[in-house]
Parts: sequence; structure tokens; C-alpha cells
Amino acid sequence: MSVRVRRIYEPPEPGDGLRVLVDRLWPRGLSKEAARVDEWPKALTPSTELRTWYHAGEGSFEEFAERYEAELAEPEAAALLDRLRASAAEGTVTLLTASRAPGENHASVLARLLRSGSR
Repeated sequence: MSVRVRRIYEPPEPGDGLRVLVDRLWPRGLSKEAARVDEWPKALTPSTELRTWYHAGEGSFEEFAERYEAELAEPEAAALLDRLRASAAEGTVTLLTASRAPGENHASVLARLLRSGSR
């Protein structure tokens, strides 16, 4: 299983495979043509409430990850997660985000869940 996390602002690479934008909002200053996004499943992104809470500095990354995982257990998100996991079993899936914090963001939580096979 191959799951990668990259910034959306980095140029696409041949090894990216399926390119999936995992941010709720479209990244500023980037055209859809330049981004070359294959999928944008908004139900897999953190809710507006969770994003606002975390970016306000009200909790730790660990607590954010727990709350995000709970959101991903909801039926629509869980079905999309299963579909992405199946895609990753067949080839590379690259999760794209505008986040500048590579190890502590929602994309890293999502990648970990995809790799582990758990929800």
C-alpha cells in the first residue's frame, strides 16, 4: 500500500498516482488545471468546527487527531475512507494539502488511518 502526503503547491510528479485533495477549501492562488487533482472528497476533510477549534490553539494535535478520527467514523466519511484504502491497495494515492505542518495535520492522520487499515 502506498500513501503519500504532499503539499498541493508542489508540482505534480509522475509517481503521485491518484491525487486527492483533502482540504475543505480550495488552495489560494492555484488553478484547477495546475493542481491536477483527481478527487476532492470533502466528506473526508475535517469539519469547519474542528478546523476552527484546532487553529484557535484550543487543543493539542493528539486531541485534534482523536476528534478527526471520530468524524471519519461517520458513515459517509467511512465509505470514502474504505474506497481510498482500496485505491491505495491497487496503486499510489497522494493526499494533497495546503498545510505547512507536514507531521501535524489532518492529512497525516488520514494517511496513518489508510496505511493501518483502521478507522
